[in-house]
Amino acid sequence: MASRRSPLWVPERAEIIFIQHNPQVGKEMPDDHPMLVLSTKAFAERTGLVVGFPMTHSEQHADNPFAIAAHGTKGEVGYVLIHQPKSFDWRARNARPHGWGVGHTKLLTAALKRFDSIFAICDH
Repeated sequence: MASRRSPLWVPERAEIIFIQHNPQVGKEMPDDHPMLVLSTKAFAERTGLVVGFPMTHSEQHADNPFAIAAHGTKGEVGYVLIHQPKSFDWRARNARPHGWGVGHTKLLTAALKRFDSIFAICDH
């Protein structure tokens, strides 16, 4: 993997990244927040976009049925907000690696399962 400062870094599926969410309106999350990446690295390289679920450390989401708790390397808790999927230009929004890193496939699987239970996209 490219270093944190390398221009070769590209967000990859199941990675947690930092990305700027501004501008925002209404109940959307503002400012710089983590995001669990849904899209593939190849998609990000080709389109310049990243698709994923925003994350927050706000305790108000502890009992949110649309959020999944994620535990960091130091025991901290973050919440993946399944009901607010985002598509961002990752370069323009200053995306960069998050300390929780890559390989969150179990978390992504749980997020996608919850997403499908809300939006029923896999039922045809």
